[in-house]
Amino acid sequence: LIIYLHGAGERGNDLLKVNTHGPIKEMLAGKVRSDFVVLAPQCEEEKTWWDYAESLYEWLFEYIKQPFIDENRVYLTGNSMGGYGTWSLAMAHPELFAGVVPICGGGLSWNATRLKDISVWAFHCVGDNIVPCSETIRMIEKVKEYSNEDVKITIYPLCSHDAWTETYQNQEIYDWLLS
Repeated sequence: LIIYLHGAGERGNDLLKVNTHGPIKEMLAGKVRSDFVVLAPQCEEEKTWWDYAESLYEWLFEYIKQPFIDENRVYLTGNSMGGYGTWSLAMAHPELFAGVVPICGGGLSWNATRLKDISVWAFHCVGDNIVPCSETIRMIEKVKEYSNEDVKITIYPLCSHDAWTETYQNQEIYDWLLS
């Protein structure tokens, strides 16, 4: 199971917007393997993932109980606002996730000790003019401080804010999750 948290541009009440970026877009295009169930909730206009913290957890917890979901293989990813949401939800409920892939996001690094048992592969663009790349670097450094050995970071040198297109098109991400 992959839970995908979209960025600020996909908020609203049109669920097709969540296909604009991310794993659903790539799977629908046949560009990546489709071994996963992907859940992609949508924030209302002017809301953020923080506004849904507990309701998102409750919804996700109920979904994980479905017989076709392997509770040991639940992954969380998101880009930009969803990257922040990924860090936040993973730190709030680390027991739910086997791995996280935050893209162009940051978080409360003092709380990163909660990610000591979760695989993390974070992505960012060095030239990001919306969310500084230092946000991801700071989070990764903190997670590594707490002895998490399965932590990776990829920083793309030739892009601005969009680190998600290349990331979600990369089959290696999905192979890594399944490993």
